[in-house]
Parts: sequence; C-alpha cells; structure tokens
Amino acid sequence: MSNKTTEFKLPKMGESITEGTILNWVVNVGDSFQEGDILVEVGTDKVDNEVPAPSAGTLKEIKFETNDVVKVGEVIAILEASNQGDSSSKEKKVSTEDKEPKAKSEKPSPQQLKKKHKEPTKAPASTAWKSSSRDNHFYSPLVEKIAKDYHISYEELARIPATGVQDRLKKSDIFKYIEQGRPAQFAQPEQVDTPTGFQVPDLKFDKGKGKPVEMDRMRQMIADHMVFSKHTSPHVTAYVEADMTNLVNWRNENKSKFKEETGEKLTFTPLFIQAVTKAIQDFPMINSSLDGNQIIVKDDINIGMATALPSGNLIVPVVKNADKKNLEELAGEVNALVAKARDNQLSSDETKGSTFTISNVGTFGSLMGTPIINQPEAAILATGIIKKRAEVIEYEDGDKIEIRPMMYLSLSFDHRIVDGYLAGSFLRRIADYFENLNTDN
Repeated sequence: MSNKTTEFKLPKMGESITEGTILNWVVNVGDSFQEGDILVEVGTDKVDNEVPAPSAGTLKEIKFETNDVVKVGEVIAILEASNQGDSSSKEKKVSTEDKEPKAKSEKPSPQQLKKKHKEPTKAPASTAWKSSSRDNHFYSPLVEKIAKDYHISYEELARIPATGVQDRLKKSDIFKYIEQGRPAQFAQPEQVDTPTGFQVPDLKFDKGKGKPVEMDRMRQMIADHMVFSKHTSPHVTAYVEADMTNLVNWRNENKSKFKEETGEKLTFTPLFIQAVTKAIQDFPMINSSLDGNQIIVKDDINIGMATALPSGNLIVPVVKNADKKNLEELAGEVNALVAKARDNQLSSDETKGSTFTISNVGTFGSLMGTPIINQPEAAILATGIIKKRAEVIEYEDGDKIEIRPMMYLSLSFDHRIVDGYLAGSFLRRIADYFENLNTDN
C-alpha cells in the first residue's frame, strides 16, 4: 500500500494575521519526522511561530523558501504520511487537522525588563562591538516590531550577536541584548588596524546627590522617541529671520472682528500653519519620509503642532488636511485641539498621521530653537519669540532705522533625504509668506 501525500498549509496564527514570513525550515526535503515535531518557523508582526507536523511522515516538497511571504491557508509543503505506527510511541495524541501553531512567548514590556534587571549588565571594557557580518540583513517582522518598540535602529540591530540559522537574529537574541542594557547602543566600529583610533570612553560620571524623580510614562516615551530620532536621522538645522510687521499688524487689527464673526480666537498658530502649508505645496519633497531606499512623498499635508500639557510634557496634536482648510477652519481646529490637550482629552487618532511638525518655542520665551525631528517626518520647524528690534530698512530715498517685530525660524531636517538647498529655500519661503501676508487660500 503506497503512502498518502497531503498538503501542508500555513495555519491561522491569530485573529488579525493574514500572512507570515517563512523564517526557517527545521526539516529538510527527504527527512522524516514524528507527529508534533516542528516543521517550520514562521514570523508575523506579532509573534514568531513554530508550526508542528500534523502526523508522522516525510517532507516530500517545499513550496516556499526562507524569507518568502505566504498567505494564511496557502500550501507551503507536501508531506507523505508514514504507514508505520510511529505515533504510537508518543503519549500524547495530536489532531491530524491543521494545528494552531505554537507561538513563542510575547515580548516583555520595558517595565518588566526594568524590574527583572535592576542594574543592566555591562559589557566588559575590552569588548569591542562591531557590525555583524550578516550580508542580507533580513529581520523577521517580529524582530522589526520589537526593534521599533524599543527604538533600536537597523545599525544597532546589526551589532547584536545572532544565534539563528544562517546567522539570523532571533527574538531571544534581541531580548537578551536588551536585558544586558543594550551595550552596543553607542558603540564605535572596532579599530583593529588603528588601535589609537577614538572609542567611546567608559567614563564614570558623578551624577550628584538629590531627590530622585521617577519619569512618568509619557516622559519616558518622549525620551525614547527623541533618542531614536537622533540616532535615526542625521540632523542639520537652518535658520532665517522674518520681519513679522505685516502679520502682527494684520492680526492686531482683525482679531476682534474675527472673534465676532467666527466665534474663534485668532492666535498666531493657524497663521503659521497656513504659511507652512503653502510653502509645502511649493516644495513637496519636504513633506516626505524615508522607507528603506525609497522616499515617500506624502499626498496629504497634516501639520502637527507641539503643545504643552499641564504636566509639562509635550504632545503633538495633528491638523489633518491643512491644505484644504481656510483660516477660519484652521483656527477652529487649532483651538479645539489645544483645549483637548490641556484637558488631557485628545484621542489617539488626533495625535497620529502628521507629515510635518511645527514647534512654537517662542511661546516659552525662547529666541530660537533646534527641534528634534518627529519621526518619520523629514523636517520640523521651530518658531521663536516675536521680539521688537531696531532694524535697518531700505527705502528708495535711503536707509532708515525702524522698530520692527522680528522672529527667528529654524528648520531641523533629515540630511539623508533633504539637502541644504531644499531646506534653505523652503525655510525662506515660509518667511516670505509671513512677511507678505495673504490670508486668502
């Protein structure tokens, strides 16, 4: 009697999971296995899964290779069932239907890691961390998700020792590395031929004595996001100065009338958003993000505005589709979002999807600022305090010194995708819109 061949399909691995990535075939073509033996490892954006054999047999054919993305329910291999009672040697009975894969344990939270390891394990001073020799740099969706959660860049991932098949980084590798205190986070390349080359010294800083204040959850998230941004994007900052005379005068003359006609308070923020939106339309490459080797130029113009919370933390509510709103609509949305932020009533949707961010550091009395990019955006604008200064103004009949309300603007941009010419031109265009105010869309 000939052995029966069966189709081995990718089983369902969770309610919202529709596909998985083949990470590793544990059994090779021609190898035999027992019921319940792990045949293949599959990665998803939630967990890595070990898929067991439904019955004893032999692997006859593999339909998908390592790194292939497969839909749930697709045939990934052909199995030949064994005629012999191999399964009788097992104590447990396993169903012959497609089995729910065995998911490896979920990742611990940062708080759990912190409790488990009070003091991070420091790498020996002599340890030189360097980039791995992994040529393909393939990471499973789960590893990438963990890296994103802990703000670990691809450069840092490449330094983590890997124990998987074909030198692949496993979930256990990345968690072991995190538990050790991320010793390669700020590592320099190993200097083999030039032992006198610079390496980060193991300095013992005296942090002083005082009352320890535990960071709240939002402050921890802000800190992680800022460190991640600085490690991800090479920041460059450009500056211009804008004469705000026309804008300030127009607002002073119209804010009472605007309030009476619209019921909305007219602050500088909607005027800033309107000018920035027009400049983005002139220079759309600023409204972009980097995805691998591709620059994604966004269709929508969603302006984030950094807003202070009562706790002192900052949050970034987002004005969606700012290019489709007039000044009255912008003012109404800005006022509503700021009020919600101060009352801690912002929804998660109201803080997502920004494509460009404005930080009004002048609100806090700062002359100018060097903001950190709100990932994954390409740039962020800081507007300083509007301050009256004596300026030399050119007229046809000669120069005159006049008192003018002036403001510094600074643009921090990701130099991987934005060069100095684009950044400088965009920033100057914003200043031009401030100086030559036109409130009509």
